[in-house]
Amino acid sequence: MKLFTFASCSAWSLFLAVCLCLIAADPASAQSGATAEGAGLNRSVPDLGIDLVWIAPGSCMMGNPNPDFENEYPATRMTLTRGLWLGKTEVTQAQWEAVMGSKPASFKGYDLPVEQVNWAEAMEFCRKLTQREQAAGRLPAGHEYTLPTEAQWEYACRAGTAGDYAGDLGAMGWYSGNASGTTHPVGQKQPNAWGLYDMHGNVWEWCLDWYASYPGGSVTDPAGPAQGVSRVFRGGGWWRDGVGCRSANRSKGNPDSRFNYLGLRVALMPTASH
Repeated sequence: MKLFTFASCSAWSLFLAVCLCLIAADPASAQSGATAEGAGLNRSVPDLGIDLVWIAPGSCMMGNPNPDFENEYPATRMTLTRGLWLGKTEVTQAQWEAVMGSKPASFKGYDLPVEQVNWAEAMEFCRKLTQREQAAGRLPAGHEYTLPTEAQWEYACRAGTAGDYAGDLGAMGWYSGNASGTTHPVGQKQPNAWGLYDMHGNVWEWCLDWYASYPGGSVTDPAGPAQGVSRVFRGGGWWRDGVGCRSANRSKGNPDSRFNYLGLRVALMPTASH
């Protein structure tokens, strides 16, 4: 995927981008840009209990127009030309153990999100899941499990919204105001409009990208730089306040980092050669 940048957003382009986000197609029914077998329909890994929601192509404003939020500035109009499937919930400890054979989490519980996994381990989970589902004949041709790009993650988190959150934070997420200092079973709060749970809070989620500042203007299918020092993670976690769990908030860390607030959510999308 190639990154294209243009001039800094004008007031008109900011307005247009927000409008595009608000009219983005409902992923449960949209077929535009769908090329894989079953695109437009949700999928699952039935024996693991991994459910995936179809996320249709579309556009939204990524980041923040306020320069005080330096990490999120400048706001950038982002367009995804191809859809993907995204995990309905964060990967649980039971799912991780079934694929990887290990129990790395600090907070123990099979239905709790896995944490204490670094970026390479998250990618290895995706690789093994891909091999497993290929052997079972359940993968569409030319597709693999991987981590979502940061742009895909924010687009899915916003689910057609343009504010700080995709709904009421207390109803949708576990954060410092209600989590009582621990993770919680996945899928217990309200989902966003596209059926995704815990996009705000519970644990942060590794993304595919190397970290870089936003370019401003407009980008198509952004995938981050080819190399870097830190990997992106998104979503906030059980120990963060509400500001840290906003749709636009982003963080970064050494790929070897392991924290009791950092896990993953899988994506299913075309391989790099497709």
